[in-house]
Amino acid sequence: MGRLKLHSGINAIEEEPEDFESSESSNTTTLACMIDTEVAAVLAVMRRNVRWGGRYMSGEDQLEHSLIQSLKALRKQLFSWNQPWHTISPMLYLQPFLDVIRSDETGAPITSIALSSVYKILSLNVIDQNTTNIEDAMHLIVDSVTSCRFEVTDPASEEKAGVDNDYAIVTKPVEDGNTNSEYDTENSVATFVSGAQSLMDDGPAGPGSRKPASPYDLHIMTEPYGVPSMVEIFHFLCSLLNMVEHVGMGARANTISFDEDVPLFALNMINSAIELGGASIRHHPRLLSLIQDELFRNLMQFGLSMSPLILSMVCSIVLNLYQHLRTELKLQLEAFFSCVILRLAQGKYGPSYQQQEVAMEALVNFCRQKSFMVEMYANLDCDITCSNVFEELSNLISKSTFPVNSPLSAMHILALDGLIAVIQGMAERISNGLTGLDLGPVHLDEYTPFWMVKCDNYSDPNHWVSFVRRRKYIKRRLMIGADHFNRDPKKGLEFLQGTHLLPDKLDPQSVACFFRYTAGLDKNLVGDFLGNHDEFCVQVLNEFAGTFDFQYMNLDTALRLFLETFRLPGESQKIQRVLEAFSERYYMQSPEILANKDAALVLSYSIIMLNTDQHNVQVKKKMTEEDFIRNNRHINGGNDLPREFLSELYHSICNNEIRTTPEQGSGFPEMTPSRWIDLMHKSKKTAPYILADSRAYLDHDMFAIMSGPTIAAISVVFDHAEHEDVYQTCIDGFLAIAKISACHHLEDVLDDLVVSLCKFTTLLNASSADEPVLAFGDDPKARMATITIFTIANKYGDYIRTGWRNILDCILRLHKLGLLPARVATDAADESELSSEQGQGKPLANSLSSAHLQAMGTPRRSSGLMGRFSQLLSLDTEEPRSQPTEQQLAAHQRTLQTIQKCHIDSIFTESKFLQAESLLQLARALIWAAGRPQKGNSSPEDEDTAVFCLELLIAITLNNRDRIVLLWQGVYEHIATIAQSTVMPCNLVQKAIFGLLRICQRLLPYKESLADELLRSLQLVLKLDARVADAYCEDIALEVSRLVKANANHIRSQAGWRTITSLLSVTARHPEASEAGFNAVSFVMSEGTHLYPANYVLCVDAARHFAESRVGQSERSIRALDLMGDSLEHLAKWARTAKENMGEEDFAKTSQDFGEMWLRLVQGLRKVCLDQREDVRNHALQSLQKCLGGVDGISLAHSMWSQCFDKVIFTVLDDLLEIASGSQKDYRNMEGTLLLAIKLLSKVFLQLLQELSQLSTFCKLWLGVLTRMEKYMKVKVRSKKSDKLQETVPELLKNILLVMKTKGVLLQRSALGGDSLWELTWLHVNNIAPSMRLELFPDQESAEPCDDESNGLASAEAGAT
Repeated sequence: MGRLKLHSGINAIEEEPEDFESSESSNTTTLACMIDTEVAAVLAVMRRNVRWGGRYMSGEDQLEHSLIQSLKALRKQLFSWNQPWHTISPMLYLQPFLDVIRSDETGAPITSIALSSVYKILSLNVIDQNTTNIEDAMHLIVDSVTSCRFEVTDPASEEKAGVDNDYAIVTKPVEDGNTNSEYDTENSVATFVSGAQSLMDDGPAGPGSRKPASPYDLHIMTEPYGVPSMVEIFHFLCSLLNMVEHVGMGARANTISFDEDVPLFALNMINSAIELGGASIRHHPRLLSLIQDELFRNLMQFGLSMSPLILSMVCSIVLNLYQHLRTELKLQLEAFFSCVILRLAQGKYGPSYQQQEVAMEALVNFCRQKSFMVEMYANLDCDITCSNVFEELSNLISKSTFPVNSPLSAMHILALDGLIAVIQGMAERISNGLTGLDLGPVHLDEYTPFWMVKCDNYSDPNHWVSFVRRRKYIKRRLMIGADHFNRDPKKGLEFLQGTHLLPDKLDPQSVACFFRYTAGLDKNLVGDFLGNHDEFCVQVLNEFAGTFDFQYMNLDTALRLFLETFRLPGESQKIQRVLEAFSERYYMQSPEILANKDAALVLSYSIIMLNTDQHNVQVKKKMTEEDFIRNNRHINGGNDLPREFLSELYHSICNNEIRTTPEQGSGFPEMTPSRWIDLMHKSKKTAPYILADSRAYLDHDMFAIMSGPTIAAISVVFDHAEHEDVYQTCIDGFLAIAKISACHHLEDVLDDLVVSLCKFTTLLNASSADEPVLAFGDDPKARMATITIFTIANKYGDYIRTGWRNILDCILRLHKLGLLPARVATDAADESELSSEQGQGKPLANSLSSAHLQAMGTPRRSSGLMGRFSQLLSLDTEEPRSQPTEQQLAAHQRTLQTIQKCHIDSIFTESKFLQAESLLQLARALIWAAGRPQKGNSSPEDEDTAVFCLELLIAITLNNRDRIVLLWQGVYEHIATIAQSTVMPCNLVQKAIFGLLRICQRLLPYKESLADELLRSLQLVLKLDARVADAYCEDIALEVSRLVKANANHIRSQAGWRTITSLLSVTARHPEASEAGFNAVSFVMSEGTHLYPANYVLCVDAARHFAESRVGQSERSIRALDLMGDSLEHLAKWARTAKENMGEEDFAKTSQDFGEMWLRLVQGLRKVCLDQREDVRNHALQSLQKCLGGVDGISLAHSMWSQCFDKVIFTVLDDLLEIASGSQKDYRNMEGTLLLAIKLLSKVFLQLLQELSQLSTFCKLWLGVLTRMEKYMKVKVRSKKSDKLQETVPELLKNILLVMKTKGVLLQRSALGGDSLWELTWLHVNNIAPSMRLELFPDQESAEPCDDESNGLASAEAGAT
């Protein structure tokens, strides 16, 4: 601790600081308190004037006179100044006083008090030549003082009570009006400060001489008087306030006619001592004790004074005490706010409007202290033995802000200032950084005696924060338990056991402490429980009595305190048990007069009887003092109690009733002497006062308590206000609430705020105005609310949940009015992507991915705000319009500026930065706002809204490609609903389908894990109504083509390719779409780069659809056939690679898969071989022959060839033969096709003869070949046999037989009738060319088979078949 020394002015009494910065801050706060006191004094005197003291101002432009407004504005700013005082311009804090001095409307008393205030500020010696703007300030002071006049006014009109010298102690106005008599007061202050300086001296106390001090040089002191002298002076000043005991001053008895001079003198001197002594007083126990007890007790009494002057000075003293000594005055401050401020400000006990206003101003001043509410919450609300002062104060301010059945008054604005101050204090603490402490929910895992919870270190936030939060949790649970107890005592105790606040096995002490420290209990039930004869209840009663501290307390005082906590039962036995427990406890702690506990019991009974006798109206004959003394003879161990003792008890009971039936929930209590004594006892044992710093340790819990009433209160004021300065105050509050809600993750609160704000935008109202844009431009409240709501959405959107719906309602309203920016729904696409697509292919007006996409967010009837503006200016319409007025033009300009400030587009373009839950809620809100599409015609307005919401939904989906999994399900379901419920082409389904395609196109490269699901969603396109699909087929094909070209490498699964190829296949038969579809298929298959085993069969099938399609020229079908034929090369390549890289077992399985692919290829070609177009049909046969013969690289199983002949070669020959045999109107030159087919059969059979001959079914296969050749030999084309076929078939057959002979396949291996292949061959060959056997096999016998042999061959042929 530094050395104590004396400084000039404000620093007259203080410790020498070790920390300069903290000293500067402390001095700034002290000076602010001093100036605040002067402001309060001037306002108090002005309020007593009829002109200034009215509740409402008659003028419509302002709520109060400008002089009062300027003084209140100064109070509002004082505690926000944190910089060194010399850097603050004196003009800021002197101007309001000088305005009062110069005003012609103020009378002599008001002018005088203002002069006194200026003089006191100057005497603080904080203004010197280095002070900012010192010259201007001095000129203004001189000008104001020299021009002031003390107007002599009619006392009846000037002062309501006719008091000519209301504030004579502070100022002493003279009639000539040419001077200010501050001398007397300052001389008194000098004397007191002289003593105060000696207070800080460590030397011996005693008389001493001192030099006479100049009244203008107050800091020059002489020999100190010493601490005892100073204590006596302070005690004397406090005793001047004790006169209230003699004049009956109280909450209702006091009147303005009471002479205020003496208490005002004492209060002024005491305030000066506290201002100048400051925190140093705490180091002198005797003086501190005076402040804690006698001074504060008197302040509590004078706080209920009807005089605004006295009440104002009392509040100033308490504010100074809070600033300097609050750590020593915890329970005193609680009592002052509970018994004075809350009682007066609520107006429930008959205070005047002036009293309410002064009390509210004092409360608001406290709220402007940054740490006040936090410390009230930490020290009182979180203490089970204290009341919830923070909660009560915040509720009071919120309620006082509401204008109930009355216009908005100065009181409402004052309460609003207090509310905003609290909220902004929380917001500022957030700016100081997060605490880093674990502030999660509190839980009690096991039982711990709740009244014994202690903190290890009350100065370390790492300890006290968790401690007070735990204690607040206990307090809340106890109150819930009290509610259960009041309904059913047994269930209430069981509930507390379940929450670990009472032990599983109840013990008397825990139940007694529950009764003692829990607010809200039904006192009748508590009294019945304590008076019960049950052994456990008796034990609880004894423990309950043991919680009281009756040391050094009079018996009646102790009894009052005891009986205040419950209702005394009516049964005599219960009363006896209760009083026995009380008497035992009292005697244990105060045995000075009473001989034993029985004496205490008898005297307690006697006091109860006296109380009933004196205060029961049914008792006509009252007990006298002598009767009372006589009734209590010989009760003190056989002796009499002192007569004075009994007399004092008698008069105490007669004058102040003991309430044995305390009222339930009687509001804020009155501070009685017994309660004050109890408070002083408790103050010695209460937990230390916790000092809060500038970090947000408890703001989450505090804000959760006050957020609802706060939002409601500010909203009501904003609704009723008519001045822009009030609007701005409310907006500041809204923004602070948003910041707190967001930073503390209170999403529900932020949603409530959004809902409340949206109502003020007027955008959700069904406006009756002819031109809502003009109405919006002329409404500053609506514009400010709109800017605020979108500011919150942009800054704190992470924590908005259901509030997105209300925000979207506003956006939709702006959209319908044509007020949104042109690209509010932009998806922030790459400019390179857009530019690369320009000029390629056919421009798509309806495609979302086109560079020519119409600007989103622009309704059809206008092109944004400028469109609306140009409509207003347009004169060439059908109906003549008048030229817009300047007011209309200005309104449009204001509207334009408002929308620009909102940055609505940022909500969606920056959605990628939103937290996941908020983003999901935004998407859901868009889906909700779009509405559910209805089948049939919907109104254009509904469709426009749905389209706009869909565009925004697609935009945020594209902007959040990294979180597509979060959004995808909702987006897909919404688009699916649109697609499946639309039966006619419309803008909505167009946006939905192409939006879906664009999402897939943009997101496939980034979300391969979601690729299948994205591509599966495109099946919606396949399910479109035929009319819808037909309308957009071309554009769909182009989009799918782009998707394939851009993302072919990212489509890996068979399911994905199945969807793509299905879409492309559908386009094959559409005239406009087929070209784009074929280009996509060609892109995939032509080079083979994007051809994989997974998509091979699907692509081949898609190519077949284009080959079969008669849309377009035959050339495209032939190109499709080439794609199919060329794909065999890639199949062979994969087979070779697999053979090189795989083991035998794996390759065998893979080889089988390749065989299946090849079979599907040739089967596809087989189908095209039946095409009506000759060139396509013939080319298909050639491609089929190529694929059947070019299988060298593919290891096909022998069984595969059997299937190939059965399912492909034989089938195509049979089908062509059937076509040729039937009507040929649609088929040209079938003869040529049949020639190609039979040649294909011959060539493939010969090429594969070696492999085929090894098949067990070779005989059957060979029989099939012979059968087809025989049929082709005999076929009639156009009703006549074909010469070419009759010439070609035998040649082909001859060639086959020669090869078979050469390779040893066709030989006679046994006697006649034993070789079925040989016999079957010649059976059919003879039908084609009878001479061929002899020509090819001249050495074999040509004996004709007998009948039996013929029958055997027939059986063999049947078996082969």
